[in-house]
Amino acid sequence: MEVKEDTLPAWLDRSHPNFLRWEKSRKLALERGEFVKSIIEKHINCSELQILDLGSGEGGTSAILSRNNSVVSFDLSLIRLKRQKGKTNFPKINGDALNIPFKSNKFDLIILQDVIEHVSDVNLFVKNLKDILKTNGTIYLSTPNKFSLFNFIADPHWGLPIVSVLKRDKIKKYFLKRFRGNEIDRKDIAQLLSLKDLQKYFSPGFEITLNTKYSVQKLFEGNKGIVWSEFHLFLIRTAKFLRLDKTILKIANDKNGFINKYLNPTFYLILKRID
Repeated sequence: MEVKEDTLPAWLDRSHPNFLRWEKSRKLALERGEFVKSIIEKHINCSELQILDLGSGEGGTSAILSRNNSVVSFDLSLIRLKRQKGKTNFPKINGDALNIPFKSNKFDLIILQDVIEHVSDVNLFVKNLKDILKTNGTIYLSTPNKFSLFNFIADPHWGLPIVSVLKRDKIKKYFLKRFRGNEIDRKDIAQLLSLKDLQKYFSPGFEITLNTKYSVQKLFEGNKGIVWSEFHLFLIRTAKFLRLDKTILKIANDKNGFINKYLNPTFYLILKRID
């Protein structure tokens, strides 16, 4: 199913306020793929798997995982898929996440990298994921935390305060309508989710594991594929300068508590199917 694009998307518009942030993200696609793979390998043997990279973007994660696995790169943007041409020769499919054209019980692993917050019907989306995931399959999911203090100060998509807690219709009404009118018809406007939201959508049926401590450790070790917004990079530099990195590492954890509910800016989850 092909989703056609007639105009240049906002993320390739050099005059857009977020262009530099998005460009930095694109350049780090392979580093991000290596980071994703390192998390997955902590939980399952990441070799000889049937993998769907759903919302594959620049294709960095697909390229990394395709070295030892069979990968399908799937994205809403035809332009993004065309930009993946130079990467490893894996199948590239243009389509909508709510109309996934695959047979049931097909994939061992599904990658959802900053995708679920852009989906308009999460219940339907999760149902579709279950249909195509094998009985003992795994989902890797990363998504910004709706209630993170850091995201409240600077939303990861727009770089503005308060937007992170708003619903999609309110973002259109109070933000896009006034400040970004040319983007008001975008179908992929993000509505962030909380940890409680994610647990609601994937429970029962999945064993949910956070990987916060590991991601914080890699962040302070200098992994470039984790964050790229200037605000979050500034916070990291400041923490290192003040020698707070060791303290932050000590309090970082994978529990369902205050740190992950209200401080952790991004969830890195492994969802193992158990139903």
